[in-house]
Amino acid sequence: MSDIEEWSFPEELQPDTDDVGFELDTTLDAVVTVRAEIPEDAFTASILGTERVGNGVVIREDGLILTIGYLITEAETVWLTTNRGNVVSGYPLAYDQATGLGLIQPLGQLGVPMLETGSASNCQPGDEVVFIGQGGRQHALKAKIVDKREFAGYWEYVLDEALFTAPAHPQWGGAALVGNDGRLLGIGSLLVQEAVDGQTVQGNMIVPIDLLAPILPDMLNTGRAGTPPRPWLGMYTTESGKNLVVGGLAENGPAASAGVKQGDLVLEISGTRVNNLAQLFRTAWQVGPAGSVIPLTVAREGDVLRFEIKSADRNDFLKKPRLH
Repeated sequence: MSDIEEWSFPEELQPDTDDVGFELDTTLDAVVTVRAEIPEDAFTASILGTERVGNGVVIREDGLILTIGYLITEAETVWLTTNRGNVVSGYPLAYDQATGLGLIQPLGQLGVPMLETGSASNCQPGDEVVFIGQGGRQHALKAKIVDKREFAGYWEYVLDEALFTAPAHPQWGGAALVGNDGRLLGIGSLLVQEAVDGQTVQGNMIVPIDLLAPILPDMLNTGRAGTPPRPWLGMYTTESGKNLVVGGLAENGPAASAGVKQGDLVLEISGTRVNNLAQLFRTAWQVGPAGSVIPLTVAREGDVLRFEIKSADRNDFLKKPRLH
């Protein structure tokens, strides 16, 4: 991402105090910049990079920050910057693979207000929201919720119901989606293509804040959710028409080690015919926790091949944070 100070939204796209039902400036100050440095030999370095920049939201009076987890995965150092220019180091406290949410504990006083959490359950397409990145009003965007639906990502990730907004925020990672009551509705995750009024436009996928409360105690205590880790295959699958195609493989991951190759067409998982990513992942997860053997059937150059993949806990492949 480019330097966060070099751009701003046109004034007509920025929220105005008269447009919202909350104290705008106080809400804007609850969002901070997150800058993370990741070792070059980290598992995620080749995919997510070694320098990551995004946002985080202060959600407790002690300064606890909620962000999107990929920003801080395997982070060696984390720096937090407020709208007033205060810079504080942070500790990557937790990352939940299932939701994608991450937590950062500041290692100093940020001097900013907290943002109260709300609920995305009552949000509906058409609702007006504000999507806030660090940098004050010029980095805040008036937007609308355009959809609520299931989302599946090739990295073995499924949300039962994600929020989708438009227009798109260009620095979406960890940004705060705020409702008209000034409460946090979700955390920015991705740039996506959305259908709006018959046209395809760029928008954002948002992780609903409702997913945090059930896992927060365990994340604070252990750095991850308390549920057994899901079986991970390390198989980056994409939808191509009606086919599921292996688009890539994690080096030394379970699927690659079992003999699966890029370009294989996925036919069945655990004996069940699968037609989309969400079905593929959910069927694999139903077999058992990480370490379970997942039967996989693929087509390769006219042949049907069957593999028994010894799944893994993805977290075992990641560097753990160190408190300096």
